[in-house]
Amino acid sequence: MSPSTRRLVTGLTALVVGLVVLPAGIARADDVSVGLSNVKATSSGSGSTVTGVITLRSKEDVQLDPKTLKLKVDDEPFPATVKQAAKLDRRAMLVIDTSGSMGAQGMSTVRKASATYLKTVPTDVKVGIASFANTAGVDLAPTVDRTAAQRVINGLDSRGDTSLYAAMQSAAAALSGTGDRSIVLLSDGADTVADNKALALKNAVAKLKAGGIRVDVVRFNTNDPEATKALQAFADTNGGTVVAADNTAGVSAAFAASAQALNRQVQFSSAIPKPLNGPHRYEISGVAGSTVFGFAREVTFAAPATAPRPSGSPPALVAAPAPQAAGLSLGPVPITDRTPFIAGGLLALALFVVLSTSLMPTLQTKRERRVASIDSYVVGDTVTLSRQEMKAAQSTITAQLLDMGDRVMKDRKSTSKTMALIERADLPFRAGEWLVLRVVAVIVAMALGLVLAGQAKVVGLIFGAVLGVLIMPIGLRFAASRRARKFEAQLPQILLLISTSLRSGFGLPQALDAVARDAAEPAGKEFSRALAETRIGTDISDALERVADRMESTSMHWTVMAIRIQREVGGNLADTLRTTAGTLRERESLHRQVATLSAEGRLSAYILVALPIFIFIYMTRVNYEYVSLLWTTTVGLFMCVGGLISLGVGIVWMRQVVKIEV
Repeated sequence: MSPSTRRLVTGLTALVVGLVVLPAGIARADDVSVGLSNVKATSSGSGSTVTGVITLRSKEDVQLDPKTLKLKVDDEPFPATVKQAAKLDRRAMLVIDTSGSMGAQGMSTVRKASATYLKTVPTDVKVGIASFANTAGVDLAPTVDRTAAQRVINGLDSRGDTSLYAAMQSAAAALSGTGDRSIVLLSDGADTVADNKALALKNAVAKLKAGGIRVDVVRFNTNDPEATKALQAFADTNGGTVVAADNTAGVSAAFAASAQALNRQVQFSSAIPKPLNGPHRYEISGVAGSTVFGFAREVTFAAPATAPRPSGSPPALVAAPAPQAAGLSLGPVPITDRTPFIAGGLLALALFVVLSTSLMPTLQTKRERRVASIDSYVVGDTVTLSRQEMKAAQSTITAQLLDMGDRVMKDRKSTSKTMALIERADLPFRAGEWLVLRVVAVIVAMALGLVLAGQAKVVGLIFGAVLGVLIMPIGLRFAASRRARKFEAQLPQILLLISTSLRSGFGLPQALDAVARDAAEPAGKEFSRALAETRIGTDISDALERVADRMESTSMHWTVMAIRIQREVGGNLADTLRTTAGTLRERESLHRQVATLSAEGRLSAYILVALPIFIFIYMTRVNYEYVSLLWTTTVGLFMCVGGLISLGVGIVWMRQVVKIEV
């Protein structure tokens, strides 16, 4: 038989067999299967173009015969050529059955087969993981990090029922977008969860067909007719395969064949010399190796989004593009790559504000603060320090920032409480400086939230802003409360020291002077301040009362009350203070005992409050598609609001349960 006669017979055979198998979508021999994906149709004023990717799956190396490739649009034939494959966005999902029927042996097989797949698949293919049992979901979004994928697979275990159809819909949603999309599905049984199984199967197949997703199925240890029918329907959607396997070697071989198929991809193109618009039916057929294949689909012609790029390379039959190195990004830089620049800008702004305020000589010395406190007691809110002298050492920007902060804080009702907390915490900040620090905290927190939030940039910004607004007041209250508690713990010993000094023949001012010189902080500083006030004419009881107010100390109020009563009715002040010290010491002991008994409840409250917050942050990093439903759907938004309200109620409730007044 001459070569021309052989080509004629091959072409007629392809045409006849193609027409027979077009209704089914594909023809395959035992050793070769052909898949079609990424079909695009564009139209312009001069004509139209149809392009697509053909994937060849075979145990041996096979190639598509370009001379046998035929394309028809609305039953009108057009020439089709095989071109050098363009650089595609290729993504794959391993969809794994983790139901109880898999067992420990089945999961071991899955881990070994998946390791084979991850080693074989081209490095530019992003691979994701989905699993299904009682529920289904995406465990890992498509990524080129093979170690992360294997780690997720190693963490899967077997339990529960089989939600096969929900898993396929979740995987199809995770593979949305343009480019080559494929799924490797391993299952050992039919769906046992769906209420309407026929409708669920239909919806899953429709999503696979709409996304142009090719499905290679590994039917593991099952001959269930229902499972076989469903799995075959998935494979037939876009030219996938169904392989039966009952051991580790068979499953590994099937996974390896699916990975190798991604190295046997070619791109076809057909130029139509007339403009087409809207939906049209196309048919494509050809021969790969000894296998005749054919597809019949519907495609919508639309104007190209960008001007077509000229191609100077002649048509040629080539394999898939060379695998890219892991992590190498080709094409335009995605918007998320600008995150480091945004975060860096925010941090630079925060650093500028800090350098303009905190590092300038705007803070008072200890001596200046002590004199200022005495002056404020004598002449009210008038500041005796020369503001011109302070501003002389500042830059103009610093002075304007701080003055603006002072003006803003002056008009706020909460400024007096804030300044009282700053004074109790012994922090050297003016009202304006504190406002600037809060602004810096918000900027830094927003930058960190933007960097750490992964794909949830808006959520990271909002979360960072809220955290920045809250962290400074919370930190100030903590510092003030810690210093006040330390003062309360020192007070009984201070009263004993005063009582001993009085018994030795000293007067009360001399006893306070001894405390100011010998006592540790914060008691030494506070009593030194009270003693300084008495030296400018303040009554000693009033000075000590100001200490009690400043430190918000109930014990100090009781002490001042005892001193006032002793002065009015007479008696031995040393004995009175000794009795007061004993009472305060026993009260402190009781307080510590109550704190010890309630420690478990407080720790439980901290864990229960922090757990949902940290789980939310963790999920945005490892499974953004899953957690993003909370703010991209109406039900999710209601769940967010309900969760925040429940969290707030729980915080208040648990706080009241563990809070015991002594």
